Amino acid sequence: MKHIILACFSLFSLRMFSQNVTVAVDSKITLKELFKQIENQTDLNFSVADQIDTNQKYFTKEDIYKDTPINELVVALNKSSSIEFSIAGNSILVKQKTLNTTKKSKLSGQVLDESNQPVIGANVFIKELARGVVTDANGMFSIELEKGSYTVRIRSMGFKNIEELVTISDDMTMNFVMKDDSQQLEQVIIIGTKAVDIKNPQMSVNKLNMEEIKRIPVVMGEADPLKAILTLPGVTNGGEASSGFNVRGGAADQNLILLDGAPVYNDSHLFGFFSVFNADIVSGLDLYKGGIPSKFGGRVSSVLDVSQQTGNFEEYKINGGIGTASSRLLVQGPVKKDKGSFIIAGRASYAHLFLKVTDIKSTAMFYDLNAKFNYRLSANNTLAFSGYLGNDTFEISKRFTNSYGNTMGILNWTHKFSDKLDTKLGVFYSDYKFSLGIEMEDFEWKSAIKSYGLKYNWNHCLSEKFKLNYGIDGLYYNFNPGVLEPTTSDSQVNYRQLDKKFALETSAYIDFEHQITKNLNLRYGLRYSMFYRLGAEEISTYENDMAVVYNPIYDIYEQGTPTGSVSYGSGEVISSFNNFEPRFALSYAFNENTSVKASYNRMAQYVHILSNYQSLSPMNVWTPSGPFTKPQLLDQYAVGYFKNFKDNDYSFEGELFYKNVQNRMDYIDDASILGNNNIERVILNGKARSYGAELLFRKNTGRFTGWVSYTLSKTEQKTPGRTADEPGIANGNWYLSGYDKLHNLNIVTSYALSPKWSFNTNFALQSGQPVTYSNGYYEFGGRNIPNYGVRNANRLPVYHHLDIAATYTPKPDKKKGWQSYWVFSIYNVYGRKNAASMTFTTNDDTGDNETRKLSIYGFVPGISYNFKF
Repeated sequence: MKHIILACFSLFSLRMFSQNVTVAVDSKITLKELFKQIENQTDLNFSVADQIDTNQKYFTKEDIYKDTPINELVVALNKSSSIEFSIAGNSILVKQKTLNTTKKSKLSGQVLDESNQPVIGANVFIKELARGVVTDANGMFSIELEKGSYTVRIRSMGFKNIEELVTISDDMTMNFVMKDDSQQLEQVIIIGTKAVDIKNPQMSVNKLNMEEIKRIPVVMGEADPLKAILTLPGVTNGGEASSGFNVRGGAADQNLILLDGAPVYNDSHLFGFFSVFNADIVSGLDLYKGGIPSKFGGRVSSVLDVSQQTGNFEEYKINGGIGTASSRLLVQGPVKKDKGSFIIAGRASYAHLFLKVTDIKSTAMFYDLNAKFNYRLSANNTLAFSGYLGNDTFEISKRFTNSYGNTMGILNWTHKFSDKLDTKLGVFYSDYKFSLGIEMEDFEWKSAIKSYGLKYNWNHCLSEKFKLNYGIDGLYYNFNPGVLEPTTSDSQVNYRQLDKKFALETSAYIDFEHQITKNLNLRYGLRYSMFYRLGAEEISTYENDMAVVYNPIYDIYEQGTPTGSVSYGSGEVISSFNNFEPRFALSYAFNENTSVKASYNRMAQYVHILSNYQSLSPMNVWTPSGPFTKPQLLDQYAVGYFKNFKDNDYSFEGELFYKNVQNRMDYIDDASILGNNNIERVILNGKARSYGAELLFRKNTGRFTGWVSYTLSKTEQKTPGRTADEPGIANGNWYLSGYDKLHNLNIVTSYALSPKWSFNTNFALQSGQPVTYSNGYYEFGGRNIPNYGVRNANRLPVYHHLDIAATYTPKPDKKKGWQSYWVFSIYNVYGRKNAASMTFTTNDDTGDNETRKLSIYGFVPGISYNFKF
């Protein structure tokens, strides 16, 4: 009987092996489509292992097998694919290839574009393992693999996908060059994929690539990275033509803004019409709203990390644009081919040139210059210098002049010890200067902040599942809160220098990235920060050590009277603070497309802007923590749900957050900030909190792309009385912060009609900004004086506008020589007069009480011509 069964099985196998088929495979065919070809010609069926996705493509080259025996076809398929086929009876089994696990090897390399520029944020994905890594700021990647054959897929927005079959037998280095996939003029380097990184524990971070930023319609038609982040959930600003931005209810000075690692203290030109970031040279930006890594510190609201492009190492290139209000030019190329490169970009406005031919005797202009130089000393050592210089001038009939601007420079040395360890050492200088001149009063007011810093960061890959990041920072501050100088010998103003202030901020941090299981990833770390307020300075003393006193008769807070002062010598410590700042984040992936995340972070802020206005202005003055001004301390918690749909065509992010800030600076009523040498006499320490929900839904691919973001949140502040007899601010109750926006909705769309034409829209709707309205008037000196109610108990009207833009590329297929495109835009299509402020006054002619609304923008068209060659 045994021999009969064996003979039958042999005859059956011989019959099966003798079946011949004709099959065609290529990189576009799915496993399911291959099965169909074979099943239509044989009586075989397929048995597939659970980890195999039959809708995926597993073949990387084109082959045609004509009239081939099934057993020979199986052998051939095993050689040309990343999965294993085997025959069992009347079935073909399909499973993952068995890999040699005796030794792990490393696949490393660099991803470049066709101009030899590093592609930042490219996704290097191993199909068989369903995991991957992201390229760093130099386009480098490294991943540990067991010996065997793998399909390496590389994806980055704006480039054609790369898919190669790679056989790993030992450590291996491979470089990949990605080809441009844009039908239109290449605008900037793309910084990453728009799909959610499901397994990365980092949450509360938003990335906008420059292509998206340049498609968002803005005032005057010039692309603006800072205006673009206002379309993201949790991000607002003080209104039209206001500088700064607010994240999750935080103040503008609570944002750490970095350009290539160096701090930037003012983020706008022309009082908020433009940002200081030239979109032509920016390579990418990351906005961290929560779960902030340990390497960042010094602010309690967010981190905006902006990086500039690296110049072309191979050839010279020029691009630029001519717009309604300003023009741009960028030049890049090799200093020494394959060794050194440079990139320089400049912008300037020219509205003041048109004003000269009119009767308007005023001037409003700005310029800025960005530069970056890179030099590869060796395979493991690179030097890079980045710089920025910008300035604004505003003048009204020569009677009022205002000038302000940033200067920044940073030198970085990157050293690679091995594939597992690299470092970056940076030294930098950054300043912000402001001046104001009043001709009729014959004086000029100047203020400034200067900082000198050092950063030393280490990235240590102990294994693929465990990585360390650690380093130290040092930052020395020189604050000049103001100097008053007479401009003529007849001036009634005397020279006056407010007390300069000095401080040193140091920190050390360590961050762990830990893959616990395939589905659970952690990132946890600790930052230890120290701050020293230094002399030379005279510090006033007050009775009962209270710089602000409460007057129960008038029920108001008043400035305390100094009783003396203490003198501190140069470099002597006046006050010192230190804080441990733990950070923690985790992600748990239910599958490759769905995960939940949670994070906690504590942060300390030791420097602050003095301002009792709700929107940041160039006149704001920075000040350090000290005897009367405590550092702000943040505790933030967040949880979120993240999902990608339909092969990353769609993505969804939903987050809940809660923030608590201690020692939030508050001001007494009618506080005088400018020129106050004893600012502690108008400041009270309170606290703030913010909580809410953020939703972001994106369509990532196709002709029609875009996103919808919505935030529902509440931001409050509380400054209770210091004793039982004091009422505090707003009777010691929680009151709305000036940065509260209950509702915030943004809808951004982009439609590629053809290679020549694309259309873009942006709709924004926000709750009105909290303000304090007059609740009546009283007469004093023959005039009606408004009386104000509880602080921030009212709101400005709802803010909304619709913007549109059209991009026209005359010759989309032209890839060499002169290439160009036009952008036509309209800001505020329906001419909404959004309120920037409300003023309560008395009409001089009628004597009637009036409320006056100030609006900045109406209907604003724009046009720009952009080119490169």
